[in-house]
Parts: sequence; C-alpha cells; structure tokens
Amino acid sequence: MPALKTSSAQMVADARARIEEIETKNLIAMLEDPDVVVVDIRDVRERQRSGFIPGSFHAPRGMIEFWVDPDSPYFKEVFAEDKRFVFHCASGWRSALTTATLQDMGFDAAHLKEGFSTWEKQGGPVAFPDPKD
Repeated sequence: MPALKTSSAQMVADARARIEEIETKNLIAMLEDPDVVVVDIRDVRERQRSGFIPGSFHAPRGMIEFWVDPDSPYFKEVFAEDKRFVFHCASGWRSALTTATLQDMGFDAAHLKEGFSTWEKQGGPVAFPDPKD
C-alpha cells in the first residue's frame, strides 16, 4: 500500500489546532446550562456498552453533516436552535474531525477534548439506555 499523504493522527492534530476544545471538568460544569447541547457522535453500541452523558443528543458521525444542514432532507431541528453545541466521541479524535468539518460548513461548535474516555473518572454523570424487553 502506498504511503498516505496525511495520517489520521495529523488530521486530528490539524483539526485541534483550529477548533475550540473543552476540558471534561468544564463540560461537567456546563451540563445544567439550558443553552448548551452535548452531542454524542459515538456508535449506538458504544452508548449501550459504556453509557452516555445524561441529556446528550445522539447524532451518529456518519450523518452529522446532513443533520446540521438546513438544506438537507435529513436536517434535524435541534441544530437550528440558538445554543452552544459541544460534540464528543470516545477519545476526542472523531469529534475533533467532526467539529472542524462543521466549522468549515459555517456551523459553530466545540468538542470535548478527551472525549467520553475520562468522563466518569472526572466525576461526570453517566446514564445507560433502558434494557430492551
């Protein structure tokens, strides 16, 4: 296989250099703010396995550009709200790339720097989906 022009790690580093990164403790403090929407872009299986931030909105990474675009047939109204959006994944890599892409589209967003990986260890609340009957 030929060498890649840019590695995924370099793409993440480039994204992080130009987006707003929020520390875990700061997002924990923002959870009660009604003007903040936490957006979980992890796969549904990750949310089932390790839980999720209570009140977070689930938006799979593969659909996010379409869900935030008001001209897309997949647009979700939550993204039209005048709120602060903070995206997260498990470790901060996917959410950094997502946030940079959304910024390129003109959508104002930030991301959780360390992702969900340190959320519970730093005192963040975790909820789990109801078990299926």
